[in-house]
Amino acid sequence: MVATTDADVLIDRVSGYLPEHAIETVRRAYDFADKCHDGQMRRSGEPYIAHPLQTALFLADLNLDVHTISAALLHDVVEDCGVTLEDLIDRFGDEVALLVDGVTKLTRMDVRLQQPGTGQDVSNGDGPHTRESAQNRVSSDVISEQDQLYSESLRKMLVAMAEDIRVVLIKLADRLHNMQTLDALPEEKRKRIAQETLDIYSPLAHRLGIWEIKWRLDDLAFRHLNETRYREISRMLASKRVQREEYVEKVADHLREEMERFNLAGEVVGRPKGIYSTYQKMERYAAQGKELREIYDLYALRVIVNTKEDCYKTLGVIHQLWHPIPGQFDDYIANPKENMYQALHTTVICEGGTPLEVQIKTYDLHYLAEYGVAAHWRYKEGKAGDNNFEEKMAWLRQLLEWQREMAGTAEFLESVKHDIFRDQVFVYTPKGDIVELTSGSTPIDFGYKIHTDLGHRCIGAKVNGRLVSLDTSLQNGDTVEILASKEQRGPSLDWLNPNRGYVRSATARQKVRQWFRRQARGANIQRGRELMKRELRRLNQQLDNDEILSLCKYDNMDELLANLGSGGISESQLAHRLAQSKQVTDAQVQAPKPNLPLSSPSSGISVLGVGDLLIRMARCCNPIPGDDIVGFITRSRGVTVHKQGCVSLNNEDEPDRIVNVDWGETHHLYPVRIEMRAYDRVGLLRDVTLRVSEEHVNIASVITKEHQDGTVTMELTLHTTGLDQLGKIFSKLEGIRSVFSVTRHRSALSPAMVD
Repeated sequence: MVATTDADVLIDRVSGYLPEHAIETVRRAYDFADKCHDGQMRRSGEPYIAHPLQTALFLADLNLDVHTISAALLHDVVEDCGVTLEDLIDRFGDEVALLVDGVTKLTRMDVRLQQPGTGQDVSNGDGPHTRESAQNRVSSDVISEQDQLYSESLRKMLVAMAEDIRVVLIKLADRLHNMQTLDALPEEKRKRIAQETLDIYSPLAHRLGIWEIKWRLDDLAFRHLNETRYREISRMLASKRVQREEYVEKVADHLREEMERFNLAGEVVGRPKGIYSTYQKMERYAAQGKELREIYDLYALRVIVNTKEDCYKTLGVIHQLWHPIPGQFDDYIANPKENMYQALHTTVICEGGTPLEVQIKTYDLHYLAEYGVAAHWRYKEGKAGDNNFEEKMAWLRQLLEWQREMAGTAEFLESVKHDIFRDQVFVYTPKGDIVELTSGSTPIDFGYKIHTDLGHRCIGAKVNGRLVSLDTSLQNGDTVEILASKEQRGPSLDWLNPNRGYVRSATARQKVRQWFRRQARGANIQRGRELMKRELRRLNQQLDNDEILSLCKYDNMDELLANLGSGGISESQLAHRLAQSKQVTDAQVQAPKPNLPLSSPSSGISVLGVGDLLIRMARCCNPIPGDDIVGFITRSRGVTVHKQGCVSLNNEDEPDRIVNVDWGETHHLYPVRIEMRAYDRVGLLRDVTLRVSEEHVNIASVITKEHQDGTVTMELTLHTTGLDQLGKIFSKLEGIRSVFSVTRHRSALSPAMVD
């Protein structure tokens, strides 16, 4: 049994904000939980009661109410100790019992994931009945029984959150302690649980505005997923810590003196930077060709003042003191974030030419930023008022609406992950009403947000009074007007093609899919058949129905074609499935073409699994990232990388020279040949090169052949990053006027030329 002093820590913590009668309830809940879990141990070797105690301590740090603290202490007694809900009601009342029941229902769904016949064990080993779900791998087309159970568990959690958000606050605190004790588990489970934490729990904490839990979950998960980078960044931050702290304290003193001149009272402190958030920033900057020293908020201050009026006065003082960087100011007080966060953000060029980010907020706003919706229960004891709580939680009511409307669990989760867990933008209707959209939304997304019928009838859009294309990304403050057809019409299937970028919010995508589902099944099957033929022609493959069904994991061709025609499977998903085929057809074995370059303009590629040997790409099949590949150890030129099933390896009589390889992380480019057929016209070549250049793809060569029937064949050699970019290029080229065929050309050399 855990020493009494452990319970005293919790009692001391809640004594700071709970009345005496509530403290006694917490003590009784602890004593009861301690008795129930007596003799149970965690895999880390500590008594099991340590887990509910730490969960309750996290929630006490958030100043949560007595019912939530008590439920946190008791959240495992029903599942692990055989205590009944009736017993909890008799001892602690209905509210505590309902919270425990809510957490228990989520737990029982997780336990189903471990039962025989449901796939691999996904437990996290946190008690007698271990329970945590596997890494989220839900797609919008076909999901396994294991994925279905996992998805349903998350769906229940999100719906439970909409009914009483304290259930999920307990679940987040439970997950935080599990992450802190994750080292006791095997590596595979640790990585799976850590990835799930980054996919679901951390974004959930962010959406609820609980920064105190979010940054801890981020850093803990990152340590288990990429320990090497975690330690590198940790050492980097630590090596410059003294220098950074001295610099920040110097500019903080300067700002305090300046604020005193204007009679502005408040705190000025350095703002620490999390390891995972630093990693994310470094990755984004590296992609933009920037250096670490250009990360603006590596040096950061937080200014906390008494009133919102003082926030704006302080902003003026800062901009008078240091030069602001254009485009680096955000007013989240006037335009709060979707998770209730409010503050002023500005970045200035400080002393020594160093960029410095400054956050300005009031004491109340700072508390809200740290504890999010959990701050609501601080007010229930009469310390303050939060009259806008229900309005702030409007997105939770949207969860309940979605779970009633969505056809399946996978669609529901897609909506949540894309439209709830992503940042928002705020745009205006022509009448001046504010509309909240997912970041990156287009005019079509806006139309569906206003009304489903308006989205269906959308034929054009104006942004800030100017006509724009329907794939335009909307920005904060834009005024959007939808040009709608006067006749009843439906959406275009192209809107579901992610390569076209017309629809980016999951909500709008679901409404488009629903429209197509209502159409005649025969029409969907015919449309799907045309799309299937086009993808097979693109990839230059000849597969029979059985092979296609096996690759796409369907039992019936009509079901597959209907799902494809209705948009249930996107063209990019189909392309990836078909690209997994290892068959090489007669059509793919052709006379040798002029050799493609061995590599792109980049300096090389990273291939795993073959040591430090020289790597080169095979010219017979020209694999690109996304293709299944194998390596062939040559006698004098290192390892040659081929596509799986390459005809050059079919008759190889030395199988020991074939090795397993895999694509490593790389940003290099790879050569691929595309054959395009079109009706000849003036400006065709210009349009082709323009569309390819829009995707920032280099054209190595173009061979054009004219035919007597007025058509032309173009063979383009492109340098692409992989199948995803190649799919976008296909979509762009097929959209050019007079083009009627675009395929990927696959030349093959004779087997004798492998060496």
